[in-house]
Amino acid sequence: MLKIEALPAFTDNYIWLLLDEAAQRCAVVDPGDATPVLNWLHDHPGWRLSDILITHHHHDHVGGVERLKAQTAACVHGPATENIPARDEALSDGQRIEILGTALQVIAVPGHTLGHIAYFHADPVQPWLLCGDTLFAAGCGRLFEGTPEQMFRSLQRLADTPDNTLIYCTHEYTLSNLRFARAVEPGNPAIEKRTREVTELREANRFSLPSRMDIERATNPFLRCAVAAVQHAASERSGGRLDSDVAVFAALRAWKDVF
Repeated sequence: MLKIEALPAFTDNYIWLLLDEAAQRCAVVDPGDATPVLNWLHDHPGWRLSDILITHHHHDHVGGVERLKAQTAACVHGPATENIPARDEALSDGQRIEILGTALQVIAVPGHTLGHIAYFHADPVQPWLLCGDTLFAAGCGRLFEGTPEQMFRSLQRLADTPDNTLIYCTHEYTLSNLRFARAVEPGNPAIEKRTREVTELREANRFSLPSRMDIERATNPFLRCAVAAVQHAASERSGGRLDSDVAVFAALRAWKDVF
């Protein structure tokens, strides 16, 4: 089983480091900056970077790719429909790839960008998900290119993974997302409990990630568009009745954009 560690980058990005300790090989996910990865490799002599996984084309996710590839000859995997620098393998929905001896399923999740993909490891004991900027802890990504319906459907696909799926998103947005979740569902005790826990983690300068899918279903308003309290809050914010879960999602996303 791979070990997964976080390399902080910029102000709130995480570059996920996948580690095969037996073979001393590693892969990185969305290296917007090469420096944290190269520093880690320098501090761990004998290790080799074999693969770079990309979820989407934004610079804070791909900015370090070319430098890393030039210095390590790592194979770059990324979405087929986006312009990914130095990409070696173009990936589409439903493909299965093997990274460090571990099988990953490619899931198309348009919304944040049109070609965004996620990587899912369907381990029966401990599944995990690399979801970029689509699903965040207690939130979701902005709609820079896609439609509310596309993002809603993408989130539903990810939410279909098992309860114990570990969620490795790429930004430390959890506390700000929970503040919004509390505004949407002020009576949700799971949100209150999670807010206390994450506040303690961040005050101790610890990561709030990975999250877990059952926690997201209980506390993430963007996965709770069918819940009456969420529908009521979104309708009140919009000034009228919303006739579908997609309309509720669109209202929530527009609200979060200005929250």
